[in-house]
Amino acid sequence: MATASFNMQSVFAAPSGGLSSCNIRNTKQLFFKRNAPVGVRCMAQGDPIKENPSVPSTSTSQSQMPPSPPPVSKPKVSTKFGDLLAFSGPAPERINGRLAMVGFVAAIAVELSKGENVFAQISDGGVGWFLGTTALLTVASMVPLFKGIRAEAKSKGLMTSDAELWNGRFAMLGLVALAFTEFVTGGTLV
Repeated sequence: MATASFNMQSVFAAPSGGLSSCNIRNTKQLFFKRNAPVGVRCMAQGDPIKENPSVPSTSTSQSQMPPSPPPVSKPKVSTKFGDLLAFSGPAPERINGRLAMVGFVAAIAVELSKGENVFAQISDGGVGWFLGTTALLTVASMVPLFKGIRAEAKSKGLMTSDAELWNGRFAMLGLVALAFTEFVTGGTLV
């Protein structure tokens, strides 16, 4: 690798503009020069393969098939608290999306029933409800993640984990749009 790197540097950095017969000759010498013999040794793990005495042993036998590689296993998912709540971890977007879905539906329901906008709902005891819902949904979302169960593994049919993420994203946008619209208009949306 170092030879190839040096070789490419010497070809491109040559003062004569790169490729000359001298550089090509040096390239061939660098690539095809062998200073030491190269040996390959294969060491199998586990039980050694017993040779069949009826088959003559040759050093270049093509009849033996190489063993198939072991099956690729899924990487284990981390159940560390820091990994789960990392920026790219599985918990933050899912938890925030679930909270936004509940919050958007609750905000619209209270607005329809009492006629209060979002800011009035928050000032009239909504903070306690928000904190309680946040704690409950966070714990409920984290318990399966601590056990190593991911939502992607349990999603089938119409209610997939991707659909939940998109619904949560739209609910986050809807909740912000609802609050912004009510702030600009000074009243309720409906």
